[in-house]
Amino acid sequence: MNDEIWKAYSHGMAAAMQEGGIYVSSMLLHSYSQLGLSNSEAMLMLQMMQFAQVEHIEFPTPEQLADRMGLPVQDIGAMLSRLMRDGYISIDDFIDPVSGVQSERYNWSGWLLQASHWHAEHRRMQKKQERSSKPRPQSSSSSQLFSSFEQEFGRLLSPMECETISAWLDQDRYTEEIILFALKEAVFAGKLSMRYIDRILMEWGRNRITSVEEAKVHTQKFRAGRL
Repeated sequence: MNDEIWKAYSHGMAAAMQEGGIYVSSMLLHSYSQLGLSNSEAMLMLQMMQFAQVEHIEFPTPEQLADRMGLPVQDIGAMLSRLMRDGYISIDDFIDPVSGVQSERYNWSGWLLQASHWHAEHRRMQKKQERSSKPRPQSSSSSQLFSSFEQEFGRLLSPMECETISAWLDQDRYTEEIILFALKEAVFAGKLSMRYIDRILMEWGRNRITSVEEAKVHTQKFRAGRL
């Protein structure tokens, strides 16, 4: 690369960095077509993130989005309606802390949540394909595992919480049964948080506990020692 090309490249990179940008999880890019989203719909939501995070326009108009996308306003309106109907985006009301004026903003956490669920199930299917032919007792599905957490928490899980559960399954190799038992222990202790459940799982991991039966014995010994 000669000096002139290098200077042009450096100036271009500097200008790009000054413009700012958005963070996009690879999970979103990997899963959007599997979730039934078109390229245009995925790009539309990325443009909404760009407006909110970089340009501080949290509720861009269909005309603004159409101009950015190079599409007719009618197409933008149809895509927005579809994305809201299927739970990928929603509209939140909020009070501006500076002006005190009530405003609206787009919320795309539905896309993140659906992508997290898809990612967890996809990784589970990959693990099944990689396992040996040795039969293994059938366990509850990942969707049931997420549902159990949402039932105990009394709300939908956040995208970060979904990723935490996926990491327990895929990276830490905890079984679904062990995770569910840790959830029950957290409920019993009155400390219902992902951090507390993670501490329980780490403690069991340090003690090489791999089954619910072993976890029960360890827990009973621990409680007896505290009395």
